[in-house]
Amino acid sequence: MALLAKNRSFRLLFSATAVSNLGDGVSALAFPWLATLITRDPALVALVAFATTLPWLLFSVPVGVLVDRYDRRLLMVRADLFRLVLTCGVISLIFSVPAFPPDGDPLVYILALSALGMLLGTAEVVRDNAAQTVLPSVVAKSELETANGQLWSVEQVMGSFVGPPLAGLLIALAVPAPFALDAVTFGVAALLVWCIAIPQRPDPPRRKIWPEMVEGWQWMRGSTTIFRLAIMLGFINGISVMAMTILILFSQEVLGLSAAQHGIMMAFGAAGGVLGGVLGPRIIARIGGQRAVIIALVLICLPFVILSLTASPLVAAGALFIEVFSALMWNIVTVSYRQRRIPDALLGRVNALYRFFGWGMMPVGALLGGWIVTLAEPSLGRELALRLPFMFASAGAVLLLIYGVRKLRL
Repeated sequence: MALLAKNRSFRLLFSATAVSNLGDGVSALAFPWLATLITRDPALVALVAFATTLPWLLFSVPVGVLVDRYDRRLLMVRADLFRLVLTCGVISLIFSVPAFPPDGDPLVYILALSALGMLLGTAEVVRDNAAQTVLPSVVAKSELETANGQLWSVEQVMGSFVGPPLAGLLIALAVPAPFALDAVTFGVAALLVWCIAIPQRPDPPRRKIWPEMVEGWQWMRGSTTIFRLAIMLGFINGISVMAMTILILFSQEVLGLSAAQHGIMMAFGAAGGVLGGVLGPRIIARIGGQRAVIIALVLICLPFVILSLTASPLVAAGALFIEVFSALMWNIVTVSYRQRRIPDALLGRVNALYRFFGWGMMPVGALLGGWIVTLAEPSLGRELALRLPFMFASAGAVLLLIYGVRKLRL
């Protein structure tokens, strides 16, 4: 905690991250749960997840150019304020629904929720890219692993440990309640980021967007390791979202959990993230980044196997613990690796390209999860169909491990 004590700007960034991720954690449960209150159709529930993650595929690269051109602090502030306004729009949509589930075709409500989710996702692309890009301007390069470990830890505590259980309790009280809290957190986060002091960057020469994107691509393609990490992250996120999109229905129909109980189960996963954030930098320092990443890939395989077989909420919670712990190990190594090696003038563009590959597969995974269940249910039955995405994800994770062992060299 010495870094927090001595560095005011990092302390403000840390606090803003904590508050903003509390809102993200609340919406991570409240948004899909709201979709399941409107409809139980897996394809329509997956459509909401698809729309929310689609901006990572569509806008990551141009946003990277903007992050390298403009004040990264102001971009974060404006993105959080935009998310505040959009969350108020979600509250308005909830009040427009006459009853849950609504009478007649739920498609119009799902489309409206998907549109708001896509706009929220677009603001998140701007905010997250700017936040990750600004960190090397706030802390010394020698402190990046420590800073990233602390940021990832607080993200997990607030986004997964506190947020989902709190959302479950709030949505049980009143459906709009978690979204009202969401709006407040975005406003507070914007204020905290506004107070951060960041050294003024020289204005880069303004060129057309396309040549700047090409410049970022050429640098990334020339770095074989970073390019491979991006492709691997895309595969990880694709299979994870494919499984996690269905987790909300699996939790309700197979595990028999309420919104509050589902939130508590998610909190077990967050505990793995907290442990990974605290122990990750120490483990990495002891065994090195290469071995730490391979261990993370081994651990990624286990949760999907467990979820495909279990009907116990406690066992499922243990699987989520392992899943998030492994994700934290992966993130601390790979994010610090990128921040240390990418030149500051290219950091926004290369990070954006990295996320284009790494996060752009999430909407594909979301749609696949819904389609797999919808197509398999007539022949396999509802429960087995709900387990099928976890089975596919476990097979994909094994292939990813084989690739990592053979090709990845940090």
